[in-house]
Amino acid sequence: MEDLQQNNNSDQDKKHHIMSYADNLKVWIALLFLTWFTITIAYVTGSIAIALIVATIKSGVVLAYFMHLKFESRLLTILFLVTMTVFTSFIVLTFFDYALR
Repeated sequence: MEDLQQNNNSDQDKKHHIMSYADNLKVWIALLFLTWFTITIAYVTGSIAIALIVATIKSGVVLAYFMHLKFESRLLTILFLVTMTVFTSFIVLTFFDYALR
């Protein structure tokens, strides 16, 4: 019974990060700006590469703040970055294959 109580206490000792409304507002404004930028660049230049880069930045902001990756351990962040690097390499290789046909 004591082990169960110790487990409950250790779970309660973990600190939760709560973002303020001001921080949420700043992130929301940044996402709105990046969305506007994506639409403007895609309309003016028609460049898919720039749109993908801005979409990657937007997803990084969402992951960092709304999914609290910014406040997690380094190991989780490194594993995420390795996964995204592999995914990005497949996207780049797909573009090369398509361009060289």
